[in-house]
Amino acid sequence: MPYTSFMGRISKDTLNIAVIGGGERFDLLLARFQKHAFQEIHAAVVAVFDSGDESSALMKAQELGIFVTKDLKEILHLKDVDLIVDLTGDENISQRITQEKRKAVHLISWQGARLLWEFLLSDDLLEKTQESLARTKTLYEAAINAFFHEDVMLIGRDYRILDINDTMLKKIGLTRDSVLGMHCYELSHGRDKPCDGKEHPCPLTDCLSTGKASQTTHIHRDRQDNPCYYSISCYPIFTNNEAEGAVEISKDITKDILLQKKLVEQQKLASVGQLAAGVAHEINNPLTTILTTAMLLQEDMDEDDPNYQELETISKETLRCRKIVTSLLDFARQSKPVKALHDISGIIRESMALTRKQAAFKDVNFESLLSEDLPLIHVDKDQIQQCLINLVLNGIEATDSGGTIIFTSRMIPERGEIEITVSDTGRGIPENASDRVFEPFFTTKQSGTGLGLAITHGIIQQHGGTIDVKSKPGKGTTFGIHLPIRKGEEDAG
Repeated sequence: MPYTSFMGRISKDTLNIAVIGGGERFDLLLARFQKHAFQEIHAAVVAVFDSGDESSALMKAQELGIFVTKDLKEILHLKDVDLIVDLTGDENISQRITQEKRKAVHLISWQGARLLWEFLLSDDLLEKTQESLARTKTLYEAAINAFFHEDVMLIGRDYRILDINDTMLKKIGLTRDSVLGMHCYELSHGRDKPCDGKEHPCPLTDCLSTGKASQTTHIHRDRQDNPCYYSISCYPIFTNNEAEGAVEISKDITKDILLQKKLVEQQKLASVGQLAAGVAHEINNPLTTILTTAMLLQEDMDEDDPNYQELETISKETLRCRKIVTSLLDFARQSKPVKALHDISGIIRESMALTRKQAAFKDVNFESLLSEDLPLIHVDKDQIQQCLINLVLNGIEATDSGGTIIFTSRMIPERGEIEITVSDTGRGIPENASDRVFEPFFTTKQSGTGLGLAITHGIIQQHGGTIDVKSKPGKGTTFGIHLPIRKGEEDAG
C-alpha cells in the first residue's frame, strides 16, 4: 500500500521506526512491538525494507498496514521516520544509510541492533521459560490433585514438606500454609525425628541416599486406635544428578490387608473344619473305649492301690481329649444360624443365669448395665448364647477371687448396631497375643483348646456382626460384640 496513506494515521507524538532488513529478526522485533505496552513513549514500526523474497513476516507487516518496499531509497527519503534500525549486518547498506538518511533521523546501527537483538532474544527465552514453567506447574498440580487419589507430598532433603496435595489436606483437616515447612515425620507420625527401626523404616532416607525409588509399609493408628496400613513409596527428584528431594505417595491399603487376612483366615478355618470333622470321628470311639476300660479297672481296685491313681490320670486325660474332640466337632459343624426376633438383653440375662454357679464357685461377682429399650433383632438365640457363655467362662477363669464380670448392652443408632460387652477384672491378655485370640488352636491357657473364641468369632460373623477385644495385662479384658439392626424377612432365614 502507498506509504502516504498509512502515514496519515500515525499520531504526531509517536516515534516512527523504519526497519532495514527482514527475516527472523524483523519477525521477533515486530512481535515485541505488538505485545509491549509503552509507558513513556509511543513507538511504532511504520516501514520496512527487505530486498529478499516475500516472507511471512513481511506479509504480516503488510496486513498490519506497514509500508513494505524493496527500494532502500524509498525508506531513506520518508519524511515522518524518526528512527532507522539496521538489522542487515551489510557494511555497504550501513554506509549508504549513514550517507543518505536525513540528519534529523536517528540510526541504530548493525552493532547496536545486535545488542537489541540479544535483549529481545533473552526476553523471548525468559518468556518461553516462564510459559514452560507455568505449563509444568499446571500439569504438576493436576497430577497430584486430580490424578492421584492417594496422599502425596513433595519433601526436601531436610525432610521438610515443600508441597502437599488436596486429598491429604482434606484427610488431615489442615490448611496448606500450616503444613508447608513442617517435617514429614511430624505430620505423619507425630515424631520429633525421622522414622527408623523395624516398625517404621523410612523410605525417604533410603530414596535420598541411593537415588532410587523406595517402598515400605507403615502401620498407623486411627482415632479409635485401630491399625491402619499404609503403603509408602518415594521417588527421587534430581538436580544436577543429585537427589534433592522426593515425591512421597501414601496409599491406604487397610482394606486390602484386612481382606487378605480374612481370606487366609477363611481358608484356614475351612481346612481346620474338614480336618476336625474327620479326626474327631476317628478319635472319639477309641477315647470312649479307653475311658470305659480305665473306669472299669478302677471299680475293681481299692483307692489305696498305686495303680488306682494312674488310672485316674488316664481317665482325666481321656476326658480332656474328649473335650477337645467335642470342641472340634462344634467347630466343624458351624451351621447357618436359624434366626428369629429376640431381645438381646434377655439372652444376656439367661446366659448370666446359666453361668452364675461357676462364678460363685470362684467367688466372682456379676454386674450388668443392660438397656431395656433395645429393638428386637433377628438372631439365632442358641448360637448367641453359646458365644456369651464362652466369653463368660473365659472371664471367670481369668479372674481371681473377689473380681467382677460386667455385662452391658446398648444401641448405637448412628451405626445401626447393638453393642454387647463382656468385661472382666482378670489378668488380661498379653500384648503380643491380642491379635491372635480368635485364631483356631491359639490359646494362652494351659488347659485350653484354642477353639472357643474361634467358634464365637465364626458365629458372630455368620450373623453379619463383628467381635473385638481390648485388654491390658493385669487390668482385665473386654470383648465387644456388634450385631446389625436389620428389618425384613431376608434376615430371618
